[in-house]
Amino acid sequence: MSNFGRWSKVIILSAFVVAVSLQATFAQEDVVHVFSGVVKHFDKDAKTIVVKADDGVEHTVKWTDRTTWEAVKDSGKGVKEGSKVTVKYTEKAGEKTAVGIKDLGK
Repeated sequence: MSNFGRWSKVIILSAFVVAVSLQATFAQEDVVHVFSGVVKHFDKDAKTIVVKADDGVEHTVKWTDRTTWEAVKDSGKGVKEGSKVTVKYTEKAGEKTAVGIKDLGK
């Protein structure tokens, strides 16, 4: 086998490894997590909500203009401390961003 053939195989293998690694990285970033709990703090100006999950862990989650709201008026206007919510979120670099928030009431 010539040097050209060996180098071609090395380049193709390297490209494959890079493609698989990138795909795995992007797949991890798109994972959506879900939890339910009680709202402890709601900050409309900072666009954050602190929710104590059913397992006792407090989560601080931010929302964006793309976050969907169910059973809630005007991007969280009706959410109050003590409300039960379900939060769907993604996490990147330790920061949780809501994909959707559903108000389950009191």
